[in-house]
Amino acid sequence: MLQQSLDLALVSGVGEGGIPDAAFDKAVADLAPALARLAGEAKTLPLLGLPAETADLEPVRVAAARLRDGASDILVLGTGGSSLGGQTLAQLTGYGTAGLSAFLPEPRVHFIDNLDPLTFAALLKTLPLKTTKFVSISKSGGTGETLLQTIAAITALRGAGISEDKIGWHFQGLSEPAKPGKLHALRALLEPFGVPFLEHHTGVGGRYSVLTNCGLLPAAVLGLDIVALRQGAAKALAPVLAGKGVKETPAALGAALNLAAMRNGKNIAVLMPYADKLALLTRWWMQLWAESLGKDGQGTQPVGALGPVDQHSQQQLYLAGPKDRLFTVLTVANKGKGPAIDAALAKQIGEGDFADKTIGDLVAAQGLAMVDTFAKNGRAVRKLHVDVVDEASHGEILMHFMLETILTGYAMGVDPFDQPAVEEAKILAKRYLAEGRG
Repeated sequence: MLQQSLDLALVSGVGEGGIPDAAFDKAVADLAPALARLAGEAKTLPLLGLPAETADLEPVRVAAARLRDGASDILVLGTGGSSLGGQTLAQLTGYGTAGLSAFLPEPRVHFIDNLDPLTFAALLKTLPLKTTKFVSISKSGGTGETLLQTIAAITALRGAGISEDKIGWHFQGLSEPAKPGKLHALRALLEPFGVPFLEHHTGVGGRYSVLTNCGLLPAAVLGLDIVALRQGAAKALAPVLAGKGVKETPAALGAALNLAAMRNGKNIAVLMPYADKLALLTRWWMQLWAESLGKDGQGTQPVGALGPVDQHSQQQLYLAGPKDRLFTVLTVANKGKGPAIDAALAKQIGEGDFADKTIGDLVAAQGLAMVDTFAKNGRAVRKLHVDVVDEASHGEILMHFMLETILTGYAMGVDPFDQPAVEEAKILAKRYLAEGRG
């Protein structure tokens, strides 16, 4: 279960540099109508219905089984919300973790979310294309990156001698249904090859889609428990559906803290988990926070860090630089886990206190020390904690952050679901491509 502690973020907890208690109390009051609004949308906002939804799970399982059949590698094509959610779930199996990815069992899952021509070309040359399958994800069906990736994959398959009637076996599509009278580019590209499609939820945007088939399909391919993911999400959502107040709703309290931080000069929000399995969570959260709240001259800059490594690479700035950050440290019950420290070798290096401890003991101590050090240096810090990182706890964390983001947006007076600046850049990029500029 996700636990949250806010005390050390406030002036009463950290002194100078913290968020004034009165400012937090004002933000809590301002969150009340935002929470009431969200609770009132329980039946109309599709995201809030996902944790209880089960009808869409069997099609996901069927598609996952089809993808796994005969595949050595599965390449997920997409960008932003179509990919980052799947990646943070995949990391539960070791994907993206240094030193582990190369030893994961087949089928190996790869995500190409950043359209770098050299990386993509090298991967297509390296993969055994005759046993490689592709998942093309685009909510609208018109995402330029996904379309170009898919075209390149088809071309590579042809170059590997795959016949036209076999290309469809290598693909799975995931997109919204086509609209009458309007070209749906991804379907127009893949359906002539007989590629099956899963329907992207029309009411859930990309950065909120981790608990839809966008995130659940890669998770199911990797053998994760997709039911447990949604059950965990239901825990975070339960206080909202039950009509609880701000102080009884962890996501609303988190939103109040962020709102108060914004109003008091904390223009940077740092998320720092202490587990490799949560490293990619920060990338997913950064898009969620930035794209949802960066509007009308408002918002805070999201920054992802990872403990304990970033205690060495960023701590100097965090502790001795400007006091313009709100830190969220996410710890895991690591105590007693991992390799044990040999007593004789510990004494040999003059560290007798390390004797009979574990690597997990050190990481647990580092996480606690980081929180306390932030507080002692007058830095506003919130602590989140889970005992284990599994499907249920991850689902709860993901829903917590989505609710926290939505509630913060409502209280700020911005729409947390649109992204007009992003759409403008997409249109301009396509025009420049057509004109040969770049």
